[in-house]
Amino acid sequence: MEIKVMGPGCAKCGETEKIMKAALAEAGIEASIEKISDFQQIAKFGVFSTPAVVIDGVVKCVGKVPSRAEALSWLGS
Repeated sequence: MEIKVMGPGCAKCGETEKIMKAALAEAGIEASIEKISDFQQIAKFGVFSTPAVVIDGVVKCVGKVPSRAEALSWLGS
C-alpha cells in the first residue's frame, strides 16, 4: 500500500500525516507514506485544495483533515 499526503507543509497537512500514521499503526498495516509538497505533482492527481490523501493512486480526501475513522475505513479496517 502506498499513501501520499499532499500539501505545502502547513499544520493541517502535518495533522493529516499524523492521522494516517496512527491509523496504519492501529490497523496493523505496513505502508509507505510519502509527503508531496510540489504543486505540479499534486495537480497531476487533480488535487487543487490541500491537504489531500491518495492511497494506491486513488484520491481519498481533498481540502480537509480526515478523521481517524475515515482513515481507518480507507485502509480496509
